[in-house]
Amino acid sequence: MSKQYYTTIGLEVHAELNTKSKMFCGCINNPDEKTPNVNICPICMAHPGTLPVINKKAVESVIRVGLAIGAKIADFTEFDRKNYFYPDIPKAYQISQYKFPIVSGGKLNGVDITRVHLEEDTATSKHDKGDYSLVDFNRAGVPLMELVTEPVIHSSKEAGDFGRELQLLLKYLGVSEANMEKGQMRVELNISISEDKDKLGTKCEVKNINSFKAVERAAEYEIKRMSELLDKNRGDEIVQETRGWDENKQSTFSQRSKENANDYRYFPDPDLPKLFLSKAFDNEKIESKLPELPETKRTRYINDFGIKNEDIESYIVDQNLGIYFEEVANILNSKDKIKNASNYITSDYLGMKKVNSDISLPSSKNFAELIQMISESKISSRGAKDILAMIVLKDESPLKIAEEKGLIQNHDEGALKEIVQKIIDANPEIVATYKGGKENAIMSLVGQIMKESKGSANPALVQKILKELLS
Repeated sequence: MSKQYYTTIGLEVHAELNTKSKMFCGCINNPDEKTPNVNICPICMAHPGTLPVINKKAVESVIRVGLAIGAKIADFTEFDRKNYFYPDIPKAYQISQYKFPIVSGGKLNGVDITRVHLEEDTATSKHDKGDYSLVDFNRAGVPLMELVTEPVIHSSKEAGDFGRELQLLLKYLGVSEANMEKGQMRVELNISISEDKDKLGTKCEVKNINSFKAVERAAEYEIKRMSELLDKNRGDEIVQETRGWDENKQSTFSQRSKENANDYRYFPDPDLPKLFLSKAFDNEKIESKLPELPETKRTRYINDFGIKNEDIESYIVDQNLGIYFEEVANILNSKDKIKNASNYITSDYLGMKKVNSDISLPSSKNFAELIQMISESKISSRGAKDILAMIVLKDESPLKIAEEKGLIQNHDEGALKEIVQKIIDANPEIVATYKGGKENAIMSLVGQIMKESKGSANPALVQKILKELLS
């Protein structure tokens, strides 16, 4: 029987910042460039005699992230040289930050943050060329933000959820597209397990993770792998190392022994000035211009609209959809109608969008008109869905469509009684079944009446008339 182990996870997340130019030179920062080695210059290629110049916008972007997570923004900061030899680092060192990061502390999604610092990205190595590898230096020198969490995450789901929330935050702040498929955001897991919840086990780092689902799967794989080693009393075989994630095999694999800070021989970069940020940036002004952030928006949506959490997440993730929903909500100005509108947007519209990506939302005015008609029982729910299917293809007035298609519900009790009596007379067996105690049989009659009225009858009124005539 397996023992109980306590999992501890810390995350290191890198995100490319979407500045116009690179971190220390004027080369274009273009993640979509397909032609290799065109956005390069003597500085990012580390030619002798060249000097780097700090990208002020990149520094401000990291400050914005720090303010958004309630962190401490450093006054003094500096850049360091992180020494290692690899083909994707032309200088044989990376300009990064060690002792004096721009951001310290803060919290996001319930997870404590250790630090957020700024560095330059490496070049891109291409290993799928057969007997040799190629290096594309377009990415070399792109501003790269690194965020490190405290080891306070205790499950794979928490790790994935944190990554998703950070991605949202970076997009809301406008500092990074954080597209994992393009490599603009990369997550690394530092994970350990222990029988003692107050002690950390031997840590392994997992790299090469390209989705939040993969973050969760990699964590689950490592937890299982480490647990099996400890179950066999082979805890000494858990070695501190860097492992990679193989998406095809859904497993991790050993890459190299884990380096320590001493291995990188950090020291302050002599070519870059020390920075006193309070002289260069007005943090209060920057904070006053931050947009409404995801967590604040969630709280407002709950308080103002009372809609479901799943609906809220749809609007948080898709900001344009959220803007549209708020436009509709402002027109309707009623919580019940707003909740109904949200159901139609997230269930019906998004359901249709999955089937046909060419459709688009109608004007907020026409959508609100549709919801108003539903609330006034002018159209049936079936009629509403039919009209919605029409106005996502051609943006027209729902009322006009309902009148032209004969979808306005009939509330004329006298006229409906004639249809109801006709159906009763035509279905003596169903009537007998209903009167025999099987009340659900009445729905068969309702369906026939709705068909006879071409969907114009009010279902609630139909049931009321049926029950009166059959009593």
